[in-house]
Amino acid sequence: MTLLAGPAGSQRAMIVARCFISVAPSSRSLRPLSSTALISLAPRTQVKKRYFSAKSSRRERQEAVSAQPRRQAPVVDRGASKVFKSADDAIADVPDGVTVLSAGFGLCGVAETLIDAIRKKGIRDLTVVSNNAGAGEYGLAKLTSTGQISRMIVSFIGTNKPLGKQYHDGQVSIELCPQGTIAERLRAAGAGIPAFFTATGARTLIETGGIPMRLGPKDPQTGKHAVVEPGRARETRTFDGRTYMMETALRGDVAIVRAWKADEAGNCIFRTTTKAYGVLMPKAARLAIVEAENIVPVGALDPDHVDLPGIYVDRICPATSPKNIEKLVLAAQAEQATTADDQTQSPEIARRNRIARRAAKELKDGYYVNLGVGIPTLAPSFLPASTKVWLQSENGIIGMGPYPESRETADPDTVNAGKEPIKLVPGASTFDSAESFGMIRGGHIDVSILGALQVSAQGDLANYIIPGKAFNGMGGAMDLVSNPDQTKIIVCTYHTDKDGQSKIVDECDLPLTGKGVVSMIITELAVFEVDRLGGKGLTLKETAKGVTVDMVREKTSAKFTVADDLGTMD
Repeated sequence: MTLLAGPAGSQRAMIVARCFISVAPSSRSLRPLSSTALISLAPRTQVKKRYFSAKSSRRERQEAVSAQPRRQAPVVDRGASKVFKSADDAIADVPDGVTVLSAGFGLCGVAETLIDAIRKKGIRDLTVVSNNAGAGEYGLAKLTSTGQISRMIVSFIGTNKPLGKQYHDGQVSIELCPQGTIAERLRAAGAGIPAFFTATGARTLIETGGIPMRLGPKDPQTGKHAVVEPGRARETRTFDGRTYMMETALRGDVAIVRAWKADEAGNCIFRTTTKAYGVLMPKAARLAIVEAENIVPVGALDPDHVDLPGIYVDRICPATSPKNIEKLVLAAQAEQATTADDQTQSPEIARRNRIARRAAKELKDGYYVNLGVGIPTLAPSFLPASTKVWLQSENGIIGMGPYPESRETADPDTVNAGKEPIKLVPGASTFDSAESFGMIRGGHIDVSILGALQVSAQGDLANYIIPGKAFNGMGGAMDLVSNPDQTKIIVCTYHTDKDGQSKIVDECDLPLTGKGVVSMIITELAVFEVDRLGGKGLTLKETAKGVTVDMVREKTSAKFTVADDLGTMD
């Protein structure tokens, strides 16, 4: 058993038992795959490198990309068997330079067998679309570490630190894209919809194209990197007084997916959160390859249980690589962290619990609630027994339950937004990421609780990137704050950063996750209400026991008023 992730002293482990199968190659093949028709996904192998300034015109970029060669579209023989003996056979004719749609959330539902085969064959210059970029030496990290990926479209790379270094060294292009937007772009591609408008990312660097996709050498005088490929600015429109921006469909050449069961006609069943992108990506690809844990005859699957109809699947092979758990937290660990009395808790745990305990008071019986990673996940532990809420996880759960009791009962197919195995409560449901983020953007979630790097007096939130230091990605955060009129956004965070600087500021100087979206801020020192629509800024509503208003002012760089009925945090 190998430790993969977790703080010192934690028991977050990954099972790494191996079981590989060697089989004879198949004779079936395809013509070379076509490149994507979308500008942002075109292959880059034979293109003369071109350096753009941050102000280069859209026409310049389009002309540079239009000169790139187009590959011939794939030809699939509908009459041939879809079943291949091995992953090696299934990807045998996949050429360099294609766009790969790689399913999975963290390491959950990742097509590990097919990734192993791609690495073994040495297919290079890949553009890969995925929610995450792997972790350690698992998932897509196997391909980033070998330099086989030249470009990624991804929402979060925080668990693949070497990839972040490759980006800063100019070795790889990365387009950060919100998690729900990736899902919707894939859904649109599969449905023949060329583009759509979304509020996710509006009035942020995603809208303006302010995050460079590829960096060049660092200027020794300014310390800033040259921009080889700037970000892609979006067209915007106003609907009902709100700003929306246009996103284009996201189509790939090859999709690689792992299913629980597949019949020989290609019909697939996915377990719980492996649906996240497993259901979406085959629909958006010219060639869809599924590795299945169980391959059964036609007719063996109940039609009512099929998640992905066989029309979207072209090849099937056995899944022989083991499932991996990215982070493991056991129920006893979580319970110990929230039930110990204040005298026996460490100061760090006491601060976290004070924030989470206060946040729990904002959750009412019957609410549908989304929790960000970190402190927000502790809030349900402090709910009274009479208050029942439905916890939604953006990777595709309503009815998220507690952590497993042991490693043996941890299910790698059922994870929360932090990639930790969890259990489901009675009445739970699971679904793909397009469905999940439709709930979120549509305002069907009552409350979303998130962490922050900074939050402004006007409700602006910054929580995903520190330029020059942390290049992790926004994950689903931009989607979660995209409809603050319908979903109350609460920030739970420490009052100051590790350098003692206030996180509550008049204006954020870090890139925004959302503008004017936060309604409440809860820290270990105080509770603020935010007048995000009226423009009156912050009102101090409560202080922690033993904390004075002057102490709060000393730690807060933003201006605020004090409520007449100032209370005390429980």
